[in-house]
Amino acid sequence: MRSSGILRAALAAWALGIGSPAGAFEEFDPGSQVPLADLLEIVVLSRSLLAIDATGGGQLEQDLEIGEKVLWQATRGRVGAVITSRRLLLVATNSAAWQQARFRQGEQPPASVLLGDRVALVTTAKRAFGFDGGSGNLVESSLGPREAVLESAVGENVGVILTDRRALGVSPFAGGFFSVRMDLGERAESFVAKANLVTLTTARRILIFRAPTGDWEERDRNLHD
Repeated sequence: MRSSGILRAALAAWALGIGSPAGAFEEFDPGSQVPLADLLEIVVLSRSLLAIDATGGGQLEQDLEIGEKVLWQATRGRVGAVITSRRLLLVATNSAAWQQARFRQGEQPPASVLLGDRVALVTTAKRAFGFDGGSGNLVESSLGPREAVLESAVGENVGVILTDRRALGVSPFAGGFFSVRMDLGERAESFVAKANLVTLTTARRILIFRAPTGDWEERDRNLHD
């Protein structure tokens, strides 16, 4: 009975992120399908941002520049995001530092960030951004000339940005953006995000992005599907 109690305590501690090394990728666990409670709070101070981490009791501060204004901020699960008049700022539980991207000349700040429990997605007219709460890394991909963002979707542990040329997936269990090319004129008939996968259905195929691996799978559709 004592050993089972210790096991339950260890599992509970793992679920809260206690003992996880900062900046390390999370291992996939079926329990990660369960929506998380909010484990992070962002407090906007007069000259800084303060991220308060409920998992380890830490606090992470980021200075604001003179004249910089906070336009939007939110948290969900293990991740938090702030949009200012100059930068995109993201943070995760157990992070060693805030991640940031400065807006380029002529690049307007987005209205909001799409948050899952462990991922975040946001686009501007020039770039697509993905944030994974496993490693705490912010990744970006420049949009091509006349490349149009069509949709974005997130689950608890996965997110995909769909443009008229490609789909970009992000996962907290595999770092980076993972892309698959869309054929000329290929349009999505459905675009659905679940906890650990996103399915994208077109007239000729089904594309599946899985959070545990960061891989895209493709299945041709039969004429009668």
